[in-house]
Amino acid sequence: MSTYLLDKFLFTVDRDPALVERYREDPVGTVTWWEQEMANTLLHCIPAEKTTWLAFTPEERRALSEHDHVALFELGAHPFLTLTLFIAMFERDHGPLEYQRAYGRAMQHISMPYPDIAT
Repeated sequence: MSTYLLDKFLFTVDRDPALVERYREDPVGTVTWWEQEMANTLLHCIPAEKTTWLAFTPEERRALSEHDHVALFELGAHPFLTLTLFIAMFERDHGPLEYQRAYGRAMQHISMPYPDIAT
């Protein structure tokens, strides 16, 4: 399990409006593409600088593919990264602060100590 890779996915997708839409509409395809093409890119500006060892676990891939922010948090993804990305994807489908409140309610069952989200 790599919280680094989960957070890298959430961060890079959230920073690109086209990727946000792609992930919203085709999560499985976006996760697959990102893992194959972007996960092992060390520096996004230099294509030749790549590694080969980073990959999602089956649990991480499932949680990302299903937009499951609770499972992502339980796997160690930083909640701020999931919240900002998921707001970009889903807030438009809800009233003011409705999505944020639902996001919090879905995580109410999680008690301390929380998963380690240190970076």
